[in-house]
Amino acid sequence: MSYADVNGVRLWYEVHGTGRPLVLLHGGYGAVEMFAPILPALAERRQVILVDLQGHGRTADVDRPLRFESMADDIAALIRHLDLPETDLLGYSLGGGVALRTAIQHPGLVRRLALVSVPCRRQGWYPEVLAAMAAQDERVAEQMRGTPPHELYSRVAPRPEDWPNLWVKTGDLLRQDYDWSAEVAALAMPVLLVFADADSIPVTHMAEFFGLLGGGHRDAGWDGSDRPAARLAVLPGLTHYDIVTAPALPAAVLPFLTHEVRATS
Repeated sequence: MSYADVNGVRLWYEVHGTGRPLVLLHGGYGAVEMFAPILPALAERRQVILVDLQGHGRTADVDRPLRFESMADDIAALIRHLDLPETDLLGYSLGGGVALRTAIQHPGLVRRLALVSVPCRRQGWYPEVLAAMAAQDERVAEQMRGTPPHELYSRVAPRPEDWPNLWVKTGDLLRQDYDWSAEVAALAMPVLLVFADADSIPVTHMAEFFGLLGGGHRDAGWDGSDRPAARLAVLPGLTHYDIVTAPALPAAVLPFLTHEVRATS
C-alpha cells in the first residue's frame, strides 16, 4: 500500500497476491474498498493492483477537471512507474470508462481488458440515468452525507472537506458528451464486456458494443474457429449497483484472463 507521484497526482494504490498483474479501477464516488468482496477470488490467481482515482478515496484531488482521458494517462503512468509486465485491466462503471480510455490511448500497456457495466458512448446509458448524472452537484453531495460512500470518504480521504467538490467535478465529467465507437472498433487486444441483466445500460447497447469488437456477427462454427477475440457476459439477477460485489463477476472474468483466447480467423 503506497502512493505513486504521477502526472502531478499522488495516486494511492494497493498490491495483493502474486502472478500476472491485474489493475482494478473502481466506480464513481468509490475507492479500492469497492472491490473488497471479490478481491480474495482475484488475488488467489493474480497480482491485483487496486487504485484510487483522482479525487477518490485516498487520492487527493488536483487542480484539473475530472476527465476519462487524463485519468487514463494517470493509470498508464502508474503501470510504467510500477514496471508492470503484460498488464490486464478491469474497470467498473466510471473506472470502466477510465480503463477503456487507457486501452485506447496506451494500447501497448494493456494485454487484456475487462469492462464492467460501462457503455462506449454517453447515449449508451438509459435516459433516466443520464438525467440523474446531469443533476449531480453540491446539493446532491449534501443529500449523500451519512451514506456508506460518504462515510468511507470521510474516513480515508486526505481532505474530507472536498466531498462536495468531488460531486461538482463528477457531475461536470458526466455531462460531457462522448462517443468512442470508432476507437473501440480499432482495439486489438481481447476485450471482455460484463453487464448485469438489469443494468443501467440497455441490452441493445450491450449488443452494439460487442458488435464493435467483432462479436455477434456470425456463428462461431462447430470447432469455435470463427469465435471473436472479444467476449460478452450478461450476469443474471444483478443490477449496475451490485454487480461489482457479486461472486459471478470474478467467475466470469478469471477464465477470460487466464484461458487462451482464439483470435478471429
